[in-house]
Amino acid sequence: MNLGLVVSTLGRESGLRRLLESIDGQMRAGDRLVVVAQGNLVAVESLAERFRAPHFVIDVTTSERGASRGRNVGVATLPAGTDYLLAFPNDTTWFPEGVLDRLRTLPEEFSAGALTVLDENGPKFELPPEGTPLDRWNVWNVIEMGILIRRSVFDELGGFDPGVGTGAPTPWQAGEATDLLLRLLRDRRDATGFAWQPPDVSVGGVADSRGLSRSERRRKLRGYGRGLGRLVTRWRYPLWWRFAFLLGGMLFGARNRRTNELGDGWWVFLGRFEGMLGRTVGNGTMTAVTR
Repeated sequence: MNLGLVVSTLGRESGLRRLLESIDGQMRAGDRLVVVAQGNLVAVESLAERFRAPHFVIDVTTSERGASRGRNVGVATLPAGTDYLLAFPNDTTWFPEGVLDRLRTLPEEFSAGALTVLDENGPKFELPPEGTPLDRWNVWNVIEMGILIRRSVFDELGGFDPGVGTGAPTPWQAGEATDLLLRLLRDRRDATGFAWQPPDVSVGGVADSRGLSRSERRRKLRGYGRGLGRLVTRWRYPLWWRFAFLLGGMLFGARNRRTNELGDGWWVFLGRFEGMLGRTVGNGTMTAVTR
């Protein structure tokens, strides 16, 4: 199975270099990496040139800001006529040795799935056991750099919603993978061909709060909360579940003490409330991150 790895980046060279180093030697003939540079284009192209080789085909392109928009442009950049297995690493993601070969062994009936994303604190989410059907409750365990999907299925679903996700031109700054998989459930009903990967098939990453000041971290939490809050309304989750999801935001800081403060829960709660309300409260920058 040919792999199509698509990275949307603001041009952060150090993380991108680590990603390239981790897959150099794992890429095979027929695989492609597409880097969509939404900033620092010259430096990204220069970095890519140092890794290009017959076994490591790298395409560099650009797009308007927004991770979802960048990923869609990256998929469209892949050569037509090949049903690549797509993955969407961040520019802070890296692949352990042997993982790409494991992905090539997925069966023909595989259409989409998810793998574990690890950071310095452990798994970002615990995935359900292998064989568990995808449903509208466990779909929240999948984040963008952990999603796997065939290009044909991705195109059939219309790709990521460019109005949702980090850097989107809307207040809804997270949840693009969730939204994509909810559309998969809607259009394919039982999501036949979706498979949760075992824990040892994983990608590495960094904690969401890495390198951010307190104000930047809380801005990010609020923006992410808005995106997720918007989805529970868009996809008409039961009112009791929405209420529990909203109040659960207040406990975010307590549940994540290694990376957050107790007061961070307020900003998660506020973001989720704004998402459910369908508008922001007060003034402020909409985007979750700027660097």
